[in-house]
Amino acid sequence: MDAGSILPALPAGARILVVRLRSIGDIILLTPALRLLKEWRPDLRISVVVEPRFRELLEDNPDVEEILDPGTGRGWKKTRARLAAASAIRQRKFSLCVNLHGGPTSVFLTRWSGAPCKVGFHHYRSRRTYQVLVPDAKVFLGQSTLHTAELQAAAFFYLGLPRRNVPRARLFVPVRHVAAWEKKRASLGITDRQEYALVQPTALYATKQWAPKNFARVGAYLEREKGLLPIYPCGPGESGVLDAVEHACGSAIHRLEGAGLGEFSAALAGARIFVGNDSGPAHMARALARPTVVIFGSSSSVIWGPWPPPEASEGECREQAAGAAQVVQNSYDCNPCPGDRCYRFEQPECILSIKFEQVRAAIEAALKGD
Repeated sequence: MDAGSILPALPAGARILVVRLRSIGDIILLTPALRLLKEWRPDLRISVVVEPRFRELLEDNPDVEEILDPGTGRGWKKTRARLAAASAIRQRKFSLCVNLHGGPTSVFLTRWSGAPCKVGFHHYRSRRTYQVLVPDAKVFLGQSTLHTAELQAAAFFYLGLPRRNVPRARLFVPVRHVAAWEKKRASLGITDRQEYALVQPTALYATKQWAPKNFARVGAYLEREKGLLPIYPCGPGESGVLDAVEHACGSAIHRLEGAGLGEFSAALAGARIFVGNDSGPAHMARALARPTVVIFGSSSSVIWGPWPPPEASEGECREQAAGAAQVVQNSYDCNPCPGDRCYRFEQPECILSIKFEQVRAAIEAALKGD
């Protein structure tokens, strides 16, 4: 099978299934590839399988016809839900299924999709599931490094999508989420005229989480020097980090807790700037073209930094000017690492070595470039 002819040969109105179950960053960084597909062939009908907790990231996206549920639950309920999801997918008669996830659930859904052509990356397990395996993208694209947005687009380039610059990620905010944020904003005592910043002090691992006391200092700086009210968001189970920020501040802080991804997107869309650790919300902020400062520790900013990257020239991405982005990271030869612990020092020096002055300079640059 000539992989490069697969997409061009699809009939008009063909249905494509993309499996990308999670998480925030991966799903946001999939949107450039979907955009490339629809701009090239508007007739293609694209469905994406994502877990329910992430579906709001693709709502109102004009490149996605349908958001499908992989089936959730526990025990037998989960098994029945998976089978029902597979049946619903099969009934749609997809011409092509592209698995960008690679885990066992995505393999199951791909295998039972009924699509005559199933595609996965060369390093996936269950290789017999696929008619086409995408080789090492760095090799066939001739690049020494690849950002995650480029990697996901590369799968479609290999299948015949004409290669061009990968555009910025996009996130759309439905009206109902804007209304929910306006209600929450009022409950926080924030007026419509008050400009604010979203300051994200949480992260998955300690190796990626700058100290809460530093974020307290950032918030004070934003309020004192920039006239921006700092709002501190967190996800489920992360309120202890906000408690630490509040303790460092010595007074109550404005918290954004319990917000779904849609409401959080609305809050981001209205923010003057986002400052936070390397995490999903940073990708959301960049996709909404907000000035963004991302603090990196153990992970690679080349692979997971804001897209498009801060150093991109206009020739590389014409949309770079929309919402300035800055990365703060100190160089260590052990970077990147798995991140679940520090593998070289007694404590994660990569994140602990970052100084307030570095972040302050990045904030100044992001606001100046907006």
